[in-house]
Amino acid sequence: MKRALCVVLHDVANATLGQCERAIDAIHEVAPVPLTLLAVPRYHCEPSSQAFGWWLRERFWAGDEIALHGYTHLDDGTPRNFVDRIKRRHYTRGEGEFCDLPLPEAMRRLTAGVHWFHRQRLPLRGFVAPAWLLSEGTWEALRWIELSYTCTLRQLVLLPERRAVTSQSLVYSTATAWRRQASRGWNAAVAATLRSNPLLRLELHPHDVEHADIRRSWQGLLERHLADRHALTLSSVADQFRAETDWDSLGSGMDLEAADRRVALEAHPGSRH
Repeated sequence: MKRALCVVLHDVANATLGQCERAIDAIHEVAPVPLTLLAVPRYHCEPSSQAFGWWLRERFWAGDEIALHGYTHLDDGTPRNFVDRIKRRHYTRGEGEFCDLPLPEAMRRLTAGVHWFHRQRLPLRGFVAPAWLLSEGTWEALRWIELSYTCTLRQLVLLPERRAVTSQSLVYSTATAWRRQASRGWNAAVAATLRSNPLLRLELHPHDVEHADIRRSWQGLLERHLADRHALTLSSVADQFRAETDWDSLGSGMDLEAADRRVALEAHPGSRH
């Protein structure tokens, strides 16, 4: 298959809809590519409006994929130590919703998200956790939800077989001028190292459209890589890799089978199989 490019827009919600529309317009200035929109049913605990549901359905009818991106996009747990606090309160700005959830709570939120998609009359193929952080309880819960894929920062993971395709995300940091400058250089370097990789993921956030230097950077990356890549949604890539990839030569990437065994051992300490 031709090498793929996925353009993914995070944090799609009522509160960010204006920025999302501007980001989509900026993407389409380069090319009318199909997008994967990561929707949050109750962003920061606020309910979604009927108009938001209509907007998502219009995007789906136009050729975009709508995927589940957490349920509230808020980490409401308690950090365990100083390092955990730095990760969960500063690195993720308190939005790593699924980073530390036990199995029952992860299942509850995923199920609520599935039901929300059903009410919106939208098909659901994928789940991407806020900040790409998934607890072992979340990995276990995903075994029981009928989905095609999930993602980490560095991989697309097929479900339920849990095979992983290595693909480092291109993602920007816009909080300060020095972070914007650093992320432009970093993403250009990462994109260069992934030139021969079968999948390239350009992962945008609504605020990435607000800074002209960042917008020009990702528009340039998109234009350059569309020259030799086919733009697809994440679910389309998952389907093609599942059907066509030589998994024995590719390998599994992260050791998901070992993580699965750890979850089983914690749930049933007497078992060693």
